Amino acid sequence: MKEEKLLSKQESVKDVADKMQRAQCMIMLDYRGLTVEEVTNLRTQFRNAGVEYKVIKNNILKRAADSLEYTGLDDFFKGPTAVAFGYEDAVAPAKILSKFVKDTKKTEIKAGMLDGKVIDAAGIENLAKLPSKEELIAKMLGSMNAPITNFVGTLAAVPGSFVRVLNAIREQKEAN
Repeated sequence: MKEEKLLSKQESVKDVADKMQRAQCMIMLDYRGLTVEEVTNLRTQFRNAGVEYKVIKNNILKRAADSLEYTGLDDFFKGPTAVAFGYEDAVAPAKILSKFVKDTKKTEIKAGMLDGKVIDAAGIENLAKLPSKEELIAKMLGSMNAPITNFVGTLAAVPGSFVRVLNAIREQKEAN
């Protein structure tokens, strides 16, 4: 019986370590004081953004971090801890949690990791202010499209200008 429990815990640690390693961003949250409705709303927002949200025991988080040789997180493994893993967009979990914390005023962000480096709550707030991956792509595509759009606009104006010049020359020759 003890051996089964130990194997189960080792599997949990391995699973969490895998999530930590794959995530671009991981944010830990103290979820005390939240209602079921608020947690459900938060989970829905995370699911829509492609972020995984889990409540994980601190000792499992600590062992997973130790197995990956992540340092500087031990101080944050106290009290109830929920973790948001952002696999595709590093900014999405920070944006969602920052807005959620401001709106509910019931909980707080403990800390997080961005590409294997520990960031504190203030760092997560700064991360939340960055544009999302989709916004950055849209801005980049807009910048790439601008020269082409201007060129097409210029080309579209050339025939009209050419016709006006020809018309002016014709009128000038008719006048002579």
